[in-house]
Amino acid sequence: MFSNVVLVAFLSFNSCCLNLCQSQNPKFEYEQGAIVRGDKNKKELALVFTGGDFADGGEHILSVLDQQHIKASFFFTGDFYANPANKTLIESLVRRKHYLGAHSDKHLLYCDWNKRDSLLVTKKEFVEDLKANYSKMKAFGISKDKAVYFLPPYEWYNESISSWTKDMGLQLVNLTHGTLSHADYTVPEMKNYRSSQEIYNSILNYEKSQEAGLNGFILLSHIGTHPDRSDKFYDKLDTLIRDLKNKGYEFQKINVLLKKHH
Repeated sequence: MFSNVVLVAFLSFNSCCLNLCQSQNPKFEYEQGAIVRGDKNKKELALVFTGGDFADGGEHILSVLDQQHIKASFFFTGDFYANPANKTLIESLVRRKHYLGAHSDKHLLYCDWNKRDSLLVTKKEFVEDLKANYSKMKAFGISKDKAVYFLPPYEWYNESISSWTKDMGLQLVNLTHGTLSHADYTVPEMKNYRSSQEIYNSILNYEKSQEAGLNGFILLSHIGTHPDRSDKFYDKLDTLIRDLKNKGYEFQKINVLLKKHH
């Protein structure tokens, strides 16, 4: 009797493990349950822009994307979507069929910076905040089923956040590490400040030094930055796109880059 119970438990455990493994695409890279890179065998990447407090680069970024005839992905907080000053920009992004997703409603910090497994929010707080984000997206005709990829605030999360995201029928995604693209938010007073040229060089140096280059990359930067940063990285976007196009890269929206996940 005891052995049968053990056998059932063993089979049940392995069934759960199998389902978990099957839920992940072997061609993608994952970290803490979030997709952090697409297929490294395909010379394509996704340009991703997050937005919360600032949107100063919005019109310039949109213009560059139009001129280059490529689509990008934008993840905004609920506060960003609700800000009347951003309405025209967001409507333009929707009209041009870029990907628009959620970045949390209030840009919450989900877990401790030093103890990643230590949550700073409850599941209830997480769910209510994210629902509020999607509620504000509805005003622009963006439904949950059109925006299943969710990028966490601060680009910081853990396995629990990934699990809670799945419970809501969504998939957590995050930037691909290796470059300094996300450091465009820094200002000169910060110890970790990086100039736009440093950021730009880090991207091209990574591409050149790695066997898979930027294949499958989720390359994240910001749609706007603090006024104290006068050296705006988005001013280099056109040159960056041209350089990567010359190297044979194609630019995809994140839902296209990861289309085989669902």
